[in-house]
Amino acid sequence: MTSPRPVLTLLHGWGMNARVFDALSAQLAQDFDVRAPDLPGHGGRGALPDNTLAAWADDLARGLPDGAIVAGWSLGGQVALRAARDWPHKVARLVLLATTPKFLATDDWPHGMAPDDLDAFAGALRADPEKTLLRFLSLQTRGAADQKALMQALRERLFAAPAASDVALAAGLAILRDTDLRAAAATVAPPALVVQGALDTLTPRGAGAWLAATLPRAQLLEIPRAAHAPHLSHAPEVAAAIRRFAHG
Repeated sequence: MTSPRPVLTLLHGWGMNARVFDALSAQLAQDFDVRAPDLPGHGGRGALPDNTLAAWADDLARGLPDGAIVAGWSLGGQVALRAARDWPHKVARLVLLATTPKFLATDDWPHGMAPDDLDAFAGALRADPEKTLLRFLSLQTRGAADQKALMQALRERLFAAPAASDVALAAGLAILRDTDLRAAAATVAPPALVVQGALDTLTPRGAGAWLAATLPRAQLLEIPRAAHAPHLSHAPEVAAAIRRFAHG
């Protein structure tokens, strides 16, 4: 059945689940047909036989009607960006929340995590997945003025659904390690809204600025007091920006 309202699909990040969008969904429910699927292997879903960025983007696209608005957060933003490139008839507009085209820093990309730090993170994940996920939540809130409250909100949502499988967690880290969407970004046709927290240490503001400058039809919203979870810390502001973008 065709929805009378625009379909807005919200895609969460690594290790999390769709409940991370509860606050944003509530803000947008009157304006959109809001859908929040779990990534493969997350929130009780089974992992796919092929857990790559391309496979996860195809999985997302198969669940979209033509002309959907897709908002992806962090790793979910990379999946959404790949889907917008590969399935342009499915994605009419793209919202990228705390997203980077390349998670790892290299000589030609300073806006990322050091490779040794990600390797250490992967090793810690194998030893103690739950402790490592909680450490990742603390990295997402670092620098935020309301860090304690934001950390608690993320923690509550993490445990509100079944934990991501070991296969999915490892696959997600591999995607973050290997993905470089810089060349692809210039070919993404749909209009895009890039939402960047100025205090984000995981996907720094330079990454958001680069995406907004490189995507062919993009605009940038930088939130001065937000870190890596602007949809939680600044849900009303992000919701208002999505409304303006969707109807502009």
